[in-house]
Amino acid sequence: MRLYRLNHLPDSEHGHIFQGLLAGEYLARGELLFIPPGSLACEHEEEHTHAAEEVLVVLQGRATVHFADNDETMGPGDVMVVEAFERHHIESDADDPCVLLYVHGDEEPHPSQRV
Repeated sequence: MRLYRLNHLPDSEHGHIFQGLLAGEYLARGELLFIPPGSLACEHEEEHTHAAEEVLVVLQGRATVHFADNDETMGPGDVMVVEAFERHHIESDADDPCVLLYVHGDEEPHPSQRV
């Protein structure tokens, strides 16, 4: 896991905003999540992993990302890179629920963006 601030990301003239932080030439999938107060992002499963890195960006509110060995609290403008196969779970703050963007990179663009 690596933490950054949105305004401290490296400049990128080409490619995507997370160039250099996230493997892959393209942002290939992701979603904007509005997580209810005190809820987990994926309530139907316990901690999960991904085969590739995942970038989390808190746009509003606060969230705690639970890992096997520690918890990290995030607020607006925080950017976290979750490493491939790193077990994690995201919990929205009970008093200040989060709006969170997550993205995954790939060497191929999303199917709707292929030319």
